[in-house]
Amino acid sequence: MTGYGNMGSTIFLPSVCDMVHVSTLEQRRMSLQANLDAAKTKAERNRLGQFATPTVLAREILQFGVGLLKANLPVRFLDPALGTGSFFSALLHAVAPDRIESAKGYELDTRYIYPARFLYQETSLDIVSGDFTRAIAPLDEKERFNLLICNPPYVRHHHIVNSEKDRLRHAAEVTCGMHITGLAGLYCYFLCLSHAWLMRGAVSGWLIPSEFMDVNYGTAIKQYLLDKVTLLRIHRFDPNEVQFDDALVSSAIVWFRNDPSPANQRVEFTFGGSLLSPTLTRAIDSQTLREESKWTRFPNSGIRKQGTHLRLSDLFTIKRGIATGDNAFFILSTEQIKKYELPPEVFRPILPSPRYVKALEIIATTDGLPQISRPLFLLDCRLQEEDIHDKYPTLWKYLEKGRDIVSSRYLCRSRKVWYSQELRPPAPILFTYMGRQHKDNGLSFRFILNHSQAVAANVYLLLYPKPPLAKLLAKDSTMMRRLWQALNAIPARTLVDEGRVYGGGLYKLEPKELGNVAATSISEAVPIEI
Repeated sequence: MTGYGNMGSTIFLPSVCDMVHVSTLEQRRMSLQANLDAAKTKAERNRLGQFATPTVLAREILQFGVGLLKANLPVRFLDPALGTGSFFSALLHAVAPDRIESAKGYELDTRYIYPARFLYQETSLDIVSGDFTRAIAPLDEKERFNLLICNPPYVRHHHIVNSEKDRLRHAAEVTCGMHITGLAGLYCYFLCLSHAWLMRGAVSGWLIPSEFMDVNYGTAIKQYLLDKVTLLRIHRFDPNEVQFDDALVSSAIVWFRNDPSPANQRVEFTFGGSLLSPTLTRAIDSQTLREESKWTRFPNSGIRKQGTHLRLSDLFTIKRGIATGDNAFFILSTEQIKKYELPPEVFRPILPSPRYVKALEIIATTDGLPQISRPLFLLDCRLQEEDIHDKYPTLWKYLEKGRDIVSSRYLCRSRKVWYSQELRPPAPILFTYMGRQHKDNGLSFRFILNHSQAVAANVYLLLYPKPPLAKLLAKDSTMMRRLWQALNAIPARTLVDEGRVYGGGLYKLEPKELGNVAATSISEAVPIEI
């Protein structure tokens, strides 16, 4: 056993005797990967965006990618985020070694560099230690690459310091004219900056989170795929079958060729199963993709007509529930209020998490409290501290408990009075905007009719009727119930099509996304003319 120590950890590699045997090489790579993963905590790898590509998936990707090249064309291979070289190992499995004209991989983490160099020392792979986003692309076309495969680091935007964001955004704009927002993850910059490394006609394959297909920051990526290159195929894995054991993320594989996009290009969207044997397939023309903001609709759903039909945002003002800054401190049970002898007049009833609200309708008591098994109350006082000290000494004592920790939290310290809450009146209709497929009824979301005076935390979206609708509801006391029933009759697929999905089958809608849901079925059930 040969030991390699880096950054305080020791990685052990088996003795290398026969590096030409591909299966043996891959077994050694997998052993190396397991040791490297074990040397870091899951939180560390999550912060650095290091999620290794499984062998079977890597081999499928390389088999597909090589198949897009001309037969017997010499391969010039590039991996901008090499890791332990799962894609290069898969390339050796896909083509004869003498077909590989050039192979290069970039890796920033030095814990990977030296073991990987030792592992591939008898191959053609050139491993460069450094940050790919800072590397200078070859000016000579002949020195560029015709097969780029990458699983870039999935580093979320809040782990990228502002100065680094500025550098990356500028580099992306210079390289391919893309204006990337500050909310984009690191993988977006990798994809854009790789453009300068591609030969004309090069094939590029990216294993990335599918969220770019739905979120606002993904607009720049979609524009690049439609305008700068020829988008060939997007395969999206079933979100219930995550590809990485240690990352709850829904993945997609994006394929494009470095050629100008032809007019009326048809892009293949596949879903489920495997890359080579998908469950669903549908071809979508590029013009439809330019008009459609939610690409994860495809291939499960068809092309929808762009029109001026009624949407939920035409009927409701949709807001997120109250963000307290510290639920454990500000949301108390009846027993806790009694324990600390707190004055009831500084509390408002608040609904518990949706998992504790099973019903679709919340009935109220005569004093407006929700009839639920787990009543909770929100501390919300707007008095100054000196007034609280004089009028409510027990409350002042309780607030003192949270002064050093709770008051310094971001939301609390940004308020004029750190213990006051957002002004959110009780909403007549609540929406559970996050959820997984339910085994019994298949629903991921619920519209809840709220008769109580309880407010709701930010685990709900709040629907307030706009003035025209509010006038109709005031004239007809039965209309609210019909409206609520029509909302719950909206097909789950319609809601999902406007939202986003994460690994493990977690679905989510933001307020604007819910507002964009078509309200045609509601207008058919309730005579609404807005």
